[in-house]
Amino acid sequence: MQRRAAAIYAVFFIVLGAASYTVIATATAPTIEFPDAEHRYAENDSFSVGEQQYTVDSLTATRASGGGGHGGGGGGISHTATFAWVNESAQYSETWDNNSTVTFQGEEYRVLVPNVSDPAEFTLQAELNETAILQNDSAADNETVKREGQRYVVVQEENGTATLVPADEYFPDPATTQFSEGQTVDYDGNESTIANVSQESVTLRWTGEKRNTVEVGNEANVTLSGQQYLAFFPNNDTVVLTQNYDDYNQQLRAIDEHHERTSGLWGLTILSGLTATLLFGLAYMPSRY
Repeated sequence: MQRRAAAIYAVFFIVLGAASYTVIATATAPTIEFPDAEHRYAENDSFSVGEQQYTVDSLTATRASGGGGHGGGGGGISHTATFAWVNESAQYSETWDNNSTVTFQGEEYRVLVPNVSDPAEFTLQAELNETAILQNDSAADNETVKREGQRYVVVQEENGTATLVPADEYFPDPATTQFSEGQTVDYDGNESTIANVSQESVTLRWTGEKRNTVEVGNEANVTLSGQQYLAFFPNNDTVVLTQNYDDYNQQLRAIDEHHERTSGLWGLTILSGLTATLLFGLAYMPSRY
């Protein structure tokens, strides 16, 4: 009689465990979805936020060592989107040190700032290509020579004699151009302003285009034109931007509740199996008389 009762209870726990496992096996786990999102883009798509134009510069999907977030694209996949935009009014500046060599309008110049307490002007002095000048003169040696600390150019006279001409006399005076603080100049194709002249340096400023990028991962926030969006990847080729955080948080709660219920059912399944095994063991344990 005791064995029959134990068997009945064991069967009850087996049925209970099987039922809870069936619920686990047939239940559909909720995922994050935004089927009605307006901002749904593929790679190279363009869109506007406010007055700024953006481009989806790249979409990448790589196999991750851990989980792949709450949904979208499959577990174990790490997604990243890169957005690009152009700031047409970016501020640029460049500093030229005094007595340094700079390239201006395709030519090499030396920056010369006058030695005064508060300079407002400076000079660009062309750098002479002495080697080219010497090579173009068939009567001159290709290199200067030094005699008693002074440089000379060796020039062959028509009578075959060599004459030492001081380098300062042989080479032409370099071209110079004077500039003033506040003056506008064309520098590398940009309309630039000489913003400041000091004893140590000269500063140029201009406005131009600057390409910017920002990268965001799955279910992370990104700020575009001062507006915050949640990035979501429903698959490997699409990124969704949404500001519907209420819907997102509700879906997160639904996922957490599903995990809690699944954990509870797994515990019931395991406990029922262990209880049934214990009851069968006790029921058929040899009696001692």
